[in-house]
Amino acid sequence: MLADGTYEVIVIDAMRGEPGDALLLEVTILAGDHKGEVVSVRATALGVDELGALGTPGTLTVEAGEPHLVLE
Repeated sequence: MLADGTYEVIVIDAMRGEPGDALLLEVTILAGDHKGEVVSVRATALGVDELGALGTPGTLTVEAGEPHLVLE
């Protein structure tokens, strides 16, 4: 579990999840104390499929223990 904060990440793996448009993503943190750590995130409504997500940078925000991912 990551501490609350904002993390710059890049998607290193992605697969289709359930239900609907959910993606199961693995992202690597690019800077800070957690640099190099891999985090698993379930994301919806990103506007990309699993192949389109691969290699995409983004921002992972954790607030009250809940992650929120925005891809660039």
